[in-house]
Amino acid sequence: MAKMLFIRGGAVGDFILTLPAMQLVRESLPDVEIEILGYESIAQLATASGIAVNTRSIEHGPMANFFVPGAELDLQLTNYFASFNVVVSYLYDPDGYFAENLRRAGVKHLVEASHRVDDESLDARPAAQQLATPLEGLALYLENPFVELEFDSAAHSIASTVVASHGADEILIALHPGSGSPRKNWSRKNWIDVATVLSRENPRIRFLVVSGEAEAETIGDFLMQLGAAGVPWSEARDLPLPALGVLLKRCQLFLGHDSGMSHLAAACGVKCVLLFGPTRPDIWAPQNPMVEIVSAEDGKLSSIRVADALEKIVGAI
Repeated sequence: MAKMLFIRGGAVGDFILTLPAMQLVRESLPDVEIEILGYESIAQLATASGIAVNTRSIEHGPMANFFVPGAELDLQLTNYFASFNVVVSYLYDPDGYFAENLRRAGVKHLVEASHRVDDESLDARPAAQQLATPLEGLALYLENPFVELEFDSAAHSIASTVVASHGADEILIALHPGSGSPRKNWSRKNWIDVATVLSRENPRIRFLVVSGEAEAETIGDFLMQLGAAGVPWSEARDLPLPALGVLLKRCQLFLGHDSGMSHLAAACGVKCVLLFGPTRPDIWAPQNPMVEIVSAEDGKLSSIRVADALEKIVGAI
């Protein structure tokens, strides 16, 4: 059976934006096995959803020599790379050392893809389409720049132990109040105000607060403020991404910013209301059909009023 390797670093959002390219191969070439070399905690999204058959850690020590010109290459890794019919690399390789060492290892068909996305051109396409462009050399053309993920039984099993199931008449709203960059975050006070208004107007609403590394030091205070405002909440913190995806699928709505968690929610088919400020939503926002954007015209999230967000949110519930 033919095999294709995708080499993809980057954060959660970067990886999810590359999933449409992988899914394109999966659907167009069903006899090709896809493997991923990346951060395993993120790449497991592809195996748990059936897009890839295996993952391998990019942080494996002997990988370092592949970035050194003329270095002695690990035999096991050399055999690993040579076992693929096609290798697609999204790694930053400005001097071409990594690409040259892949060829030395026996890779015969290497597709060098840019790790960057053009977000400056006025006519720039959505990020997922840009990331799939290198596959056009294999006569593969992406039409839908998004994925819809389903997860395996292992992910469902983990998710079932985390958050108690909610009542049949309860409205579960996921809220991720952070992102990988403070400049992309709306104020915590605004999110508290939104949650308070929604909870007061509809007692059936409960919030599932999603957090990760970026929010580790501040999420406790945020949850205390929610509780003090009388807002009912559960927490989903530091979960394996496929298990978090299962939990998100149980939500009627997801609220967030330009973040990896927002891309995950959209890929899980959850209706989303996302606040965008300095980044361009036409490029960076999930392209899934149930995503609504509240955009700051001046590029500053602080200019988005609570009333503006509430109008979109109430219309989405």
